[in-house]
Order: sequence, then C-alpha cells, then structure tokens
Amino acid sequence: MTGVTLPIDEVLPELRQCLREQTGAVLVAEPGAGKTTRVPLALLEEDWLQGKRVVMLEPRRLAARSAAAYMARSLGEPVGAAVGYRVRGETKVSAATRIEVITEGVLTRMLQSDPSLDGIGAVIFDEFHERSLQADLGLALCLQAQSLIREDLRLLVMSATLDAEPVSGLMGGVPVVRSRGRTYPVEMRYRPVQTAAVTAAQHPLGRGIEQAVAAVVLEALRDETEGDVLVFLPGAGEIRRTEALLGQALSAGSAPGGGRVRLAALYGAMPQEAQDRALQPAADGTRKVVLATAIAETSLTVEGVRIVVDSGLARVSRFSPRSGMTRLETVPVPLSSADQRRGRAGRLGPGVCYRLWSEEEERRLPAHGKPEVLEADLSSLALELAVWGVRDPAELAWLTPPPAAAYEQARELLAELGALDAAGTVTAHGRRMAELGAAPRLAHMLLRGAELGRGALACELAALLGERDLLRGAPGGADADMRLRVEALHALAAGADARTAGADPAAASRAAAEAGAWRRMLGIPAGARGIPDEAGMLLAFAYPDRVGQARGGGKFLLSGGRGAALGGDQRLAAAPYIVAADVDDGGTESRIWLAAPVSLPELERAMPDRIVQEASFEWDGERQQVLARIKRKLGVLTLKEAIWDKPPEDELRAALLSGIRSAGLTILPWSKASEQLKERIGFLHRNDPDSWPDMSEEGLLAALDDWLGPHVGGMRGRSDLQRLSMTAVLEAGLSWEQRSRLEREAPTHITVPSGSRIPVDYGDPEQPTLAVRLQEVFGWTETPRIAGGRVPLTLHLLSPAQRPVQVTKDLASFWRSTYFEVKKDLKGRYPKHYWPDDPLQATPTNRAKPRS
Repeated sequence: MTGVTLPIDEVLPELRQCLREQTGAVLVAEPGAGKTTRVPLALLEEDWLQGKRVVMLEPRRLAARSAAAYMARSLGEPVGAAVGYRVRGETKVSAATRIEVITEGVLTRMLQSDPSLDGIGAVIFDEFHERSLQADLGLALCLQAQSLIREDLRLLVMSATLDAEPVSGLMGGVPVVRSRGRTYPVEMRYRPVQTAAVTAAQHPLGRGIEQAVAAVVLEALRDETEGDVLVFLPGAGEIRRTEALLGQALSAGSAPGGGRVRLAALYGAMPQEAQDRALQPAADGTRKVVLATAIAETSLTVEGVRIVVDSGLARVSRFSPRSGMTRLETVPVPLSSADQRRGRAGRLGPGVCYRLWSEEEERRLPAHGKPEVLEADLSSLALELAVWGVRDPAELAWLTPPPAAAYEQARELLAELGALDAAGTVTAHGRRMAELGAAPRLAHMLLRGAELGRGALACELAALLGERDLLRGAPGGADADMRLRVEALHALAAGADARTAGADPAAASRAAAEAGAWRRMLGIPAGARGIPDEAGMLLAFAYPDRVGQARGGGKFLLSGGRGAALGGDQRLAAAPYIVAADVDDGGTESRIWLAAPVSLPELERAMPDRIVQEASFEWDGERQQVLARIKRKLGVLTLKEAIWDKPPEDELRAALLSGIRSAGLTILPWSKASEQLKERIGFLHRNDPDSWPDMSEEGLLAALDDWLGPHVGGMRGRSDLQRLSMTAVLEAGLSWEQRSRLEREAPTHITVPSGSRIPVDYGDPEQPTLAVRLQEVFGWTETPRIAGGRVPLTLHLLSPAQRPVQVTKDLASFWRSTYFEVKKDLKGRYPKHYWPDDPLQATPTNRAKPRS
C-alpha cells in the first residue's frame, strides 16, 4: 500500500479483530477516510480468508473501475492482477485476482449460479447508505446463504452516513466500527436560486437552475483564488446547458482567468476516457470546473477540489404502481447527500461550499433519502427471488421490506411475460431471463426475438433502451420513432460518423458495445443486423401493456388502459398501432418518448395467446335494443369487431334485462288490464308482504330475472318486447292458490245494489277506491271490504253527473249524518232524479228513477 496515512488506518486493527471473532461488521467512516481503497487490501492476509477472494460491491460502474485502479496502483500492479473488477459489459480479472470490485447486479448473478459463493471469503457492501435495490437484495441473499450454507462467510457493510444500529441488528448484532474522516473546515455560503440566478435575457441558453449555478461558479472563480470547483447538478442535460453558459462567459472574458479554466463533465453515461479525464488533477497553471451528477458524491476522488457548488437537486427514478410506469423526477437532495457533497471541498484543505438554497430551506430537508426498494419497479427483484426459490419476501431479512402492492404487481408482470407459472413458480423461461441479467421486459424480448430469428434486432433494441437515448438533443431527436435509433446504429456500424448520423457519439458507442455483448450471450453472429421496421413487433414482447391504438391527433390508448400522446408533429402520429417503449407517468395522458409502429398482423403473429375473443353486449339507448358483437381484444384495445348474428340465448337475455333496467319499466307494453293486475298484486303485497311479490318499480326491477326473464328468450329490444302480454307475464308468476286469493281478496269489480259491476281502482295501494253514483248504493248498509275483510274500500259517491259529492270509508255513518245535507243539494240540482227520505229502504237505481 502507499505510504500516505489515512484516517481509516486507525480503526483497521479493530475492524480486523471484529472479523476474526465474528462473521460480520458495520463500518461507518466519514467521507475521505479511505475505507473504499484501504479496507479490502487490509483483509487480504487474514487467516480466516484462507486464500479466498474478497468481493466489494460499488453502486456505480465508474466508482468500481476507479476503486480497482487505485488499489492496483497502490500494489504497483495493473488492474486485473491482484485487484480486478467486473461491471456490466466489462471484466478485468485473472486467476491471480484476490479482490474483485463489482457492481451490485454482478453479485446477484454470482449468488444465483453458486449460492455457496465458493472461493469467496468476504463480501463488502460499500456506500450502503445509498440503499440501492440491488444492494438491499444482495445483502438479504448473502445473509440467508451465510445462515444456511456458509457460516464462515464474512459480510461487511460500509457507509459514510448510515444509521448503523438497524443494519447491525439485521446482521445479528454484529459490531459497529467508527472512523472519523480527515476533513478540513468548509465554509458554508448560501445562495438561494432567486438571488443567485441571472436572467434568461443575459444567457439565452440558460434554463432555471443552470443560470443560477453558472452565476455562482463565476462568483467562486472570482472570489476563491485557488482550488478546483466541483459542481453538483441533477442530470446530463443540466450539465450540458451549464457548460454552455460557462463556456460563453469564459470565452467572453467575463470570468477571471478564463483562458486558464478547463470545463469537464462527469456523469455515468460518458465514455470511460472522458470520465477519467474529469477525475485527473488540473494541469499546472490551470483550474478545473467539474460539472457532475450525484455520481461524484461518494467513492470517487476528484483531484484538486477545494470548492463545491451544490444545486441541491438530484434525479431519481420512481415507479408508479398505479400506472405500472417509471418516471424520472428531479427532487431536492436529503441532508445526508448535501453533507457528502460539502465534504468534497474539505479533503485537501480548508474549502468553501456554495449551496443554492437558504438556511430556512435547509431546515426543511429530510435527513435521509428513501430506499430505492420503496420507489422502484420490483420486477427484477421479484424474478431474482423466484429463481432463488422465495415467493414471499418475508422469508428473507430486509432492512426495508419490499412494499406488498408493488411486489405483487411485479409478480403479475412476470407471469404475463411467462417467467412464472400459474402456481407462481419460476419457469425455465424465467430462469433464462434472469441469467441474461437484463430487466425482465428486455430479457423476455431478447429470448423471444432469438426464437423467432430476429435476435439481432432484439439485441439492438435492448441496447438502445438500456442506455441514454442516443438521439436525445440531436436535430430531429424529439422524434420518438425507435426505427431512427436502429438506423443510426446501422450507419455507425457501416463507418458513418455519429454526428453525421445525428447521434450522440458516447451514447451510440455504448449502445453498439451493449448490442454486441447481447449478441455474444445469445450466440448471434457479430455482423448480424436487424430490420428496423420489425421493431414494433419485438417491442410488443417487452411491453404488452403498452401497445397503443390511435385515437387521433397523436394520441393513443394503451392496451394496459392508460392514455398516452406523442409530443409535437411526429410521423408515428399517423400509425394505427404503436408500441410505446418509453412513457412517463404524467397524469391522465402520459408522454411517449420512444415507440415503434406495429401492424395488426404482426400483433396477431407475435402474441396470439394474448389476443382474446370477447363477446360484447351493449344496450343502445337510442335504438332501445341490445347490440351483440364479437370482439378480438388485446388488453383494453378492440382490434376487430363484428355483429354477432346468433349469440347464446342466456347472454342475450341477460343483456336485454340489463337494458330494461337502464331504460325503465315503461319500455314494456303495459295494457290497462296489466296495469290493474300489477296494482292489485301490489295492494295485496302491502298488506301481506310475505305472501305476495313486490310490484313497485324498484321491486320489479330487482326481480326482473325471475318474473320477466323466462318470457324474453331470443328478444333483442323494444320492438320484440311489444309481443309480450304483460297480464300473462304477471299471472305466470303467481301460483294457482295466489290466483284464487287474488280474485277473492282483490277483485277487479264490485257488484253494487243497483246490479252494476263497478271497477275497483287500486292506483293507491293504501286506499283502493270504488267510484259509484249515490243512487246505485241505496240500501247498502255497510262499506264493502276487501283483502279478506281487512281493508274497507274508499267510496267516492258521485252525483248523476259523475261528480264526487262525498268520500267515505264509513257508509253507515254517511247515511245517518251527512246524506240529508247532500240530498237537499242534489234535489235542487237534479229535481227529476229520485232522492228518497229513507236511503236504506229505497230502491237502488242506475237510472234517474227506479222502474215502477
């Protein structure tokens, strides 16, 4: 190792002793302590290691390569000798390698292929405070492997800002070792955006935070006479715009020492050579301004930095269980990240940190960020657990358990992709998907594409989707058509310059290399090229829930039920069907960033098992009839539709009854007789609800299937219903005994003393009425009663002109007390009619006077 003393050296003896006595430990070391590069080397000669390898996980590829290179230099060896690394698409290890620095997905592959981790003596989780999904998963799997198979396996969790006790408890109460970092005082200067920002008129290229950052960087270069500047920005787009602003200012001479200031970008999607240049110290007589993402917060050492400018923002990926989509959000950093960034200014000596927020805003920042497991798409985690043999995450030890709803949604996606069978067990296809190490959607597309002889195109699409969009920001780059990206890759392979092809050179180079790596894994010839026009069919394998059907104006309905739209005027807007590969979760109408057209025949060939035939029965309120159709559907999309001439009678009947419920009972052909029958039964129901059916609108609609259903077979609408006899329908619902009682207890007519048969009105079930001329009931001593004598009729006694002269339920009382007053009035108005003095002894008549 180098002769430079680092703060971590003080606690290395304690850490080694802990790992001799126990199989785990937690190391908390402040930024700059040297834990990443000193700890693995310090463990190499421990007896318990017995010549096995030390594996150290880093959350980012750049940090993994940088740490391996630093440790190799300290041993005076090249990378790949005693110290090597494995990251996606690149491996530098040999038979002599004792320390492997790997990215987290690599550990999962190691565990799945060999749960005993044969040949590995220790696994170190560096920068665990970032709480990446793969780190949480890796630790959970390692803890189970340690408890079941490898009791001698050492596990070490290292972090700068971690709350150590919960991790120690998760690992069985292992010791916690703490190291102070060697940091110098850092002066804090707060520059809230609203006071630091310059106007867009001064810097037309600037947008929002970039203006403020550029202004503060220029201030720092003017006020601080030495030291390089490390600037934290949320993403590559903000870095490029800030770089343009600063470049203008430096070229115009508006910044001190403009000719001696070198601008360098640092983010994960850059070529390795450019990343290495950003990490190197500035040449003598120059100053360096490094514009970086959160990648520079930990593990990496950016030489020469004495000034930090922190935008206070970071870009995070958040998964929405509601939509099944992931979106990138720019969010304020937590205090733990802000402190990590500040610490970068105090590694070499006293430094300065400019924060683009106020002290009041700082008091409202959260202490720590959320673990990725709470906000990520869990499909990869669910697939790894299925391959591991775990269905319920609770079988493993987690610092933060995966949310149940998001985990179940992930398993549903895996089942849809064929990775899980009906019992929820991983399939052979699912195991092959996991072995590829790609996201489950892309892994499924790669395997299906290879099966169909379109593996080359599948590899190109997987590479393009796994990297930053190579046309983003280029002329015409706003066009979402994936075919343009495939054509750009083909142009590059044919020797065209990336910029000529309208592509980002770094992104294009990475995508080409990634496509080559996938081809090698799938055994596809190196020179094979895909047909761009088949991109939509292959993307449908990865995104069966994002097949879009045109709705006009560049808007689409996705098969999963969401609405989505293209931005601006794009050629894909005219496509009847597309597959959306990159869609944000933007409210009710998502934005489509990447997509490809697909034809209906291609969809039918690619996913016959997903396209189902569905019967559709809809009530047409205007025509008042059932429309029966056969539909071929993909998710919520109707691909084809035809009229169904002979639908199953039961389903047609159910649809018709449903239509009647929505239209109401007035659609039925009620006659006067059927209305009276309904009212009579309703009257008896009111007085004896247990014995008679409910004839109210609500009651009839609720029991529609029982009383009307048997009579509407083969009918489709109102015109068919007119053939019904509603009297016969209602009578069919009564038993023989009920029909007999109906005639006795709710007669249609009453014969009055004059001999006339007068109809009973049951319109008001509370008081059925009998409207009869007064002269016809002479001699009737008592009010007639119905319902077995329980209910008296309400008598409407009429004049010869059929006008009511009295309403009563007590006829006897009327004769005694009221008749004589009524008689006096009637005799005056109708002198030719018979008005006897004694109505009880008089002869009833339906004429003016009784016959002689």
